[in-house]
Amino acid sequence: MDQPVSPRRLTKRHHRSSQHRIVFSSGTGLDVPYDHQEGAYPLGRWLSDQRRAYRAGTMPSTRADELEELGMIWDTADTAFTENLAAARAYHAQARTLAAPRHATALDKPVGQWLTNLRRPSGLGKDPERAQRRAEQLAAIDPDWNPGALGWTVDWQRHYTGLAALLAGGAGLEEIVPGVTHRGDDIGRWLTRQVRDWTRLNPEQQHRLNELGVKPAAQPHKAPARANAKAGAAKGSDAFTRGVAALAQYIAREGKTVVGRQHVEVLPDGTTVRLGIFLTNQKTRRHRLTDHQLAALANLGLEWA
Repeated sequence: MDQPVSPRRLTKRHHRSSQHRIVFSSGTGLDVPYDHQEGAYPLGRWLSDQRRAYRAGTMPSTRADELEELGMIWDTADTAFTENLAAARAYHAQARTLAAPRHATALDKPVGQWLTNLRRPSGLGKDPERAQRRAEQLAAIDPDWNPGALGWTVDWQRHYTGLAALLAGGAGLEEIVPGVTHRGDDIGRWLTRQVRDWTRLNPEQQHRLNELGVKPAAQPHKAPARANAKAGAAKGSDAFTRGVAALAQYIAREGKTVVGRQHVEVLPDGTTVRLGIFLTNQKTRRHRLTDHQLAALANLGLEWA
């Protein structure tokens, strides 16, 4: 059975190896894949065993010190996060936002996909303290790194940042029309939608756009429509009044409320009312009649009213 090599022997193996070179210089650290072998020796697995012993508290302090001198990385997850964080910082330096599209890269890292993963539930890790620490590190780069927590999408945040960049560069709002782009995004077309669909934005989105000078689209003047509606209501009220008068005249003459569907009643002024149809219509739409109209019909003996 193989005995674990000591850190001292590991150092000698490193110097002799030409096939698998492990660099212990500052900034690189002893981060070896689990399945890596130095010659026939399973170095990656051995390092994993050392980390397990370190976390369990069973590793002698002298051994821990020797491994740290060689650049031992106790938490590989934090190391990967730190490397990707550096890529995120580089991306932000260019784009002024961490609302990166999924395909975005920086420092040869898939930073867009990495940020997408972090925004998912438990994406920052299951350990609350670690998740909080990582969130603070990201917020230090871009306070709006996770737009979903603010109530809008990554796409909206990226386009908003693009609009701010165009305005800061000297463009006027009237110049940002469909077809005007920033870093590949059509900011003009996006801006047109924001102005048109202003009421769909939440208050904070509206506030941010207001600060850039963006205003909602002017609503069309609807006064004529309201006037027409009032005229229509008045006309309908007159028709109802004539119908009630025709029904009262019919009941007084016939002594009943049952009216044939095709019956036409002629009022004293010569106005004709298709009384049967009028009653059918009122019964059908009774849930839309006013209390006053229902009372008028009920007073004439119509039980359904």
